[in-house]
Amino acid sequence: MNILIFTRSTATINQCRPEIEIYCKLAELGHPVTVVTNTTPELKARFQQAGVNLIENIVSKKICIKSIKILRKELSTNKYDIVYACCSKTIPNAAIACIGFNVKLVAYRGTTGGLHKSDLTNYLTLLNPRIDGVICVSNAVQRHVEKKVRQAIKSNVKTIYKGHDLNWYKEPAIDLTSINSNKNNFNVLCIASTRPHKGLQYLLTAAKYLKDIQNLRIILVGHSIDTEPFNSLITDSGMSNNIIQLGFRQDVPQIASACDVLVLPSIREGLPRAVLESLANGTPVITSANEGAMEIIENDKNGYIVPIADGEAIAERIRYLHQNKEALTRLEKNTFKTIETKMSHQQTVKNMIKYFEEIINQ
Repeated sequence: MNILIFTRSTATINQCRPEIEIYCKLAELGHPVTVVTNTTPELKARFQQAGVNLIENIVSKKICIKSIKILRKELSTNKYDIVYACCSKTIPNAAIACIGFNVKLVAYRGTTGGLHKSDLTNYLTLLNPRIDGVICVSNAVQRHVEKKVRQAIKSNVKTIYKGHDLNWYKEPAIDLTSINSNKNNFNVLCIASTRPHKGLQYLLTAAKYLKDIQNLRIILVGHSIDTEPFNSLITDSGMSNNIIQLGFRQDVPQIASACDVLVLPSIREGLPRAVLESLANGTPVITSANEGAMEIIENDKNGYIVPIADGEAIAERIRYLHQNKEALTRLEKNTFKTIETKMSHQQTVKNMIKYFEEIINQ
C-alpha cells in the first residue's frame, strides 16, 4: 500500500506519539508512507529513522490553497492507494485535493461531539461526499459517526484504538519535591482544561469533601487554569494550600508515574490519552462514566468509574484509595495489562493495515 497522510503534529512528542508511531510502524513494515505535516526536529528525526517521507507544511484553515496544491502535486506525481486525513483542518483540504484522483480518502474522528447535519461546516469534513471511510478512536465515537454519515459509507466507519506501547514510557518519574510535594503525600493528578466538558469543576468540588486529609495533594496540569471560576472553586474548597497548579508541562507521563491516581472528570471523551499514559506508567484512574473512558477503565480492576458531574463520588473514591493501600496496589498491577492487550500499539497497526486493505479492495 502506498499511503499519503495529512495531519497536524502537536507541540510535544508525548502528545502525538501514539499517532506518529502508527505511521512509522507502517513504513517499517514495508508500506511506503508520506506524511504532510508541520514538525519538530525530534519528530523529523523519528520519521527519517523509520523511512517515512516527510513533506513539511502548516495547514492554517479548512480551505488552505497552499495545502491543496501540495497534496494535488503529490497525488499527480505518485500513485497512492490511501489518503488519510486526521483533523478538522486537514480533512476539507484533502477532500478537495482528492477530486479527480482514483484514491481512497479516509478521515479520522476523535470526539463524540460537534457533528451535526444542520451545521453546514460539517459538509466540509465527515459529511463530505468525497470521503470513503472514517476511522474512529473509540466505539463511542463510532456510534456517533454512524448516525451522521451517508448510508453508502456506514459500513466503512470503524473503531481503531490509538494504542500505546510500554516501551515508550521508560523515563523515570519526576522528583515530587520539584513540584512542591513528596512521596509521603497522596498525590492526585488531573490533566486539566478550562473547557466545561472536561469537568475540572467537579474535581474542585470534590476537593471540599477531602480537606480533612492533610497529606492529600491535587496536582493540576494544563493551560490557563488560573482563571475563574476555577480560582473561586479552589478557594471555596478549603484546600488552596494542597492544590498545586503546574500549568502546561511536556513531562505529563513522568508526572503521572510519580502520582498515586489520575482523575478524569470529563463529561465526554473520545479516547482520553491521559488515561492511557497513566495506565502505561502504572497509575490507576478514577474516571467519570463518559463513554470513551469506560472503554478503557474496568471498575475495580484498573481504576474506578463514578457518575458524571458528581464531585462527591469522586471524593469518595479518592478517600477510599487513600485509606486502602492494598486496593491501590492491586489496581496498579492491572494497569499495564490494559496497555499490553486491549490498548496495544501493535494491535492498532495490524487493525489499520487490515482496514486500509479492505477499503482499497472495495
